[in-house]
Formats: sequence, structure tokens, C-alpha cells
Amino acid sequence: MFLGYAEIYLIRKRNYLMHIPQNLLDGSICPVTAAVSGLCLAGAALAAYRSAEKPHALRFAAVSAFLFAAQMMNFPISGGTSGHLLGGVLASALLGVPFGVLALALVVTIQALVFADGGLTVLGANVLNLAVLGAGLGGLLRLGLLKQLPAGGTRAWIATGLASWASVMLAALACAVELALAGALPLQRVVPAMLGVHALIGVGEALITCAALALLERPAQIGAVTDSRRFAAPALAALLIVLCLSPFASPLPDGLEAVLAQYQVLHEAAPLFVTPLADYQIAGVASEVLSTGLAGLIGIVLTFLTAGVLALPLTRARAA
Repeated sequence: MFLGYAEIYLIRKRNYLMHIPQNLLDGSICPVTAAVSGLCLAGAALAAYRSAEKPHALRFAAVSAFLFAAQMMNFPISGGTSGHLLGGVLASALLGVPFGVLALALVVTIQALVFADGGLTVLGANVLNLAVLGAGLGGLLRLGLLKQLPAGGTRAWIATGLASWASVMLAALACAVELALAGALPLQRVVPAMLGVHALIGVGEALITCAALALLERPAQIGAVTDSRRFAAPALAALLIVLCLSPFASPLPDGLEAVLAQYQVLHEAAPLFVTPLADYQIAGVASEVLSTGLAGLIGIVLTFLTAGVLALPLTRARAA
């Protein structure tokens, strides 16, 4: 049984999967992960620019907004912990791998800078874990499984489910190694603890990813990049989640926070800057339900607009 849940709840009312808290990593691990993430994002941007099949800018914006909204929904698992959709494989399935990496990296960046979810110094590590590994390697694994598995009606779902589970485990392993290299926890303790708790979260990831694909894509287009006419469904789903569902997300600590509490290394870090939307709440709004819904609405609008602007030079190359 993990310890320290009360302390976690007092520090943060809402908990989000594998976003490493500010100041938990120090030393060279922060600039190294930032450099690796930057190089990988540059490679993803180049691959997106050169891609023969591109999502429309509106499609990219809508899926990015949907990923932001979906990550607000924590679901409870056993042991008094919770998880939420990481979304890497889903992003790559809806947009293509390079665009999926860029979409998730944008979401993680907005979460850190606007909602104080994670932190500026650990942004490189969070982008590496969630976008590069989750959407990049997870998306490539899904494509590889689609080629290797026998043809059949369930092939796409098996490949998607297995890749989704594996993407969570890859991100959890990377997070554990980063914590060990930073001296926060010994490697022999943090690796089995992180993989153990996230194995079950990965099952939820697989189920949600398959369900989201079934809702957002026609069966014949599962895994295919679609055009601008298919941006309405993820945009409407994002609105539904933040306005109706996000205020009721599980307040239980997520897998990373549970592991940190188990070994009593979780502590509240002073932010580098103050944001009025910290912890997905609007300062001055008394109702927590209303505050969360409005903060989520601001988040998806900001994500949609930013993603649309950033996607224009990448998607415009299709007509060049």
C-alpha cells in the first residue's frame, strides 16, 4: 500500500500522469533531456514537413485540443491510485507519427507553462517521456505491429492496444531512469515500482485509445490520416470532456505521485513563475466545478489556436 496520499492531495487537488514535478530533477539530467527532446522534435518537424500524407491544420488543431481535454480525465485504479490517457499512440494513429509527436509535445508545453502541470526545468524530460517515447516510439510500434500481425478484422485493435500499453511502460521506464540519474530514488527501487503501478494504467490507456479511435474514425480509416472534414468530432469531444466530465475526474494520486509518496520524496516546489490557471483552476472562482470547467475550456481553445498556427507551415507544404 502506498503511503502519503493525504499529503499529495493537500499539495495538488488534481494529479496528472507522469508529469514530473518542478525541481524533482536537477543536475545535468534537465539540460540533457531538453537537448534530446529538442533534437527529436526538430526531426519530427522535418519528417512532418516532408510527409506525403498530412492532416489539415484544422485536424491537427482539433486533435491537439482533444488530447489536452482527455488528459484532464483521471480514472481510478486499484491501490488507491489513478491514471489518465497519455495519448501518444492515439495522437499518432489520428495524425501520423511525426504530427502525433508534435501535437503531444505542444500539449505538454501548454500544460507546463499555463497550468503549472510539471515545470519549466523538467519540460524537456516530460516532452521526451510523453511525446517522443509515447507518440514516437509508441506510434512506430503500432505501425510495426500492423505489418506483422495476421490480416483480420481485429488486427488494428490488437496493434493499437498493445502499442498503447507499451507506450505507457516506455514512458514509465524513462521516468524511472531519469529519477534515478538525478539521485531522487535508487534505480533498483524506482524501476519496479513505476512499472508495477503503470502496468495497470497501461491497460486503461489501451482501452481508452481503442474506444477513442472507434468514436473518432470510421472503421475503414483506422490508422489513416484524414482531411479537414474530419476535425469536428475531436473538437466537439474536447468541449464535452472539459465542460461536462473534467470536474469529476478522480482526485486520487497518479502512478508517479504514488511512487514518490511511497518513498517519501514528494515535496512541493516553488514555481518559477505564477499562473492564474495553476492546477487547472481559475483564481478567484469559488466553485471548483465551474473553475475546472472554465480552465479546461481556456486550455482547449488555447491549444486549438496555437496548434493551428504552428501546423500551417507544415501542412501548407503539401500544395508546394
